[in-house]
Amino acid sequence: MARAGLTTERLIRAGAELADEVGFDQVTVSALARRFDVKVASLYSHVKSSQDVKTRIALLALDELADRASDALAGRAGKDALAAFAGVYRDYAREHPGRYAATRTRLDPETAAASAGVRHAQMARAVLRGYDLTEPDQTHAVRLLGSVFHGYVDLELGGGFSHSAPDTQETWERIVDALDALLRNWPAR
Repeated sequence: MARAGLTTERLIRAGAELADEVGFDQVTVSALARRFDVKVASLYSHVKSSQDVKTRIALLALDELADRASDALAGRAGKDALAAFAGVYRDYAREHPGRYAATRTRLDPETAAASAGVRHAQMARAVLRGYDLTEPDQTHAVRLLGSVFHGYVDLELGGGFSHSAPDTQETWERIVDALDALLRNWPAR
């Protein structure tokens, strides 16, 4: 019998907290059972598997991140929107490293299409409207932004920049400046 008060939402939120504490890869049904001091079997009335837990954490994190990005972009355009959008990803990754890792989980096509990942792509394209890019350049630029944001954040979280000057904030600001300049002067094909 499931423990009173245990819900799928409560389990997934606890899983997200656990991911931030110990790493997304360490989140399992067994780890959640230990956290709630219940038998593993009692959780299967709420989740199907450890992969189900991870998928649900990914969906939660995508929602949280999309909400933050939407709030940050309100009323902004051009470089201001670009900097706000970039900053949301970096800040979220620093505050919630496990959840951030979850946002990069490969989802099946149906789940992905119903997720907040769609909102992320729409917001990236909204930022790019300030740069007057048309297709296919807009898609190339969306991929560039994702590569730069996620690549920098992964390297920074992994300690890749911790042993050298200048400060990572200064580098981040210069990267946003460089992206802005590139997007304003997108190379013709």
